[in-house]
Amino acid sequence: MLAFAGIGVASAGDDAAAQKPVAVDQLPEGQEVSDTVIALAGWVVAARDSEGYPFAVMDKAAAQVLVFGGDGRLRGAAPALFGSAIGDHTAPGIAGLALREIPGRDRTTPAGRFIGGFGPSIDAGRVLWVDYDSSVSLHPTATGVPSEKRAERLASPSPDDNRISHGCINVSPGFYEQVIQPTFERGGVFYILPETASLAETFPEFAQSRVTAERKNGKRAQSARR
Repeated sequence: MLAFAGIGVASAGDDAAAQKPVAVDQLPEGQEVSDTVIALAGWVVAARDSEGYPFAVMDKAAAQVLVFGGDGRLRGAAPALFGSAIGDHTAPGIAGLALREIPGRDRTTPAGRFIGGFGPSIDAGRVLWVDYDSSVSLHPTATGVPSEKRAERLASPSPDDNRISHGCINVSPGFYEQVIQPTFERGGVFYILPETASLAETFPEFAQSRVTAERKNGKRAQSARR
């Protein structure tokens, strides 16, 4: 899976690249990364959309988080827990509600491009905010409510049971400490793929780049047949 880590950022013969540490791979054995995730990560680097800051691409459907450094190199990939409700919206006023007050239908992890970083919270100390306005953070799993079995869900090889949070993204404590915390110490950009909205609506510039590339490839194919 981690073979796509280069995504055109550095050549195989680059001496500096050879000295880079190997990316942390915690994804279940045999679990694939979607073509959309790979394409989006490549576009972020090529278009410099993260402006040199580290970034993460999150796939709710596959329950995956992939983390990249400011140089575009893959730092790690791991399973994650996301909001229990299917959807890409953020309910108005949700940031002012206690967790128990959030309706089940609004326990979503919103989709889109977010600029985040570490900051204080009311009840959890210093946290990594993905989107402060909607109170969505990325944090390690905690014991919390034992009946939710968050650690067990995270360890499961299937993404089908990874929808349990109130909207925040949870990763294993080890992955958080080894990859997330050091990578985003000075902030970064977070790209969360949609599951009900379209790519064109969520990431219009990325979607347009794919259309343009497909048209160019189509013209090349037509020329080859002449």
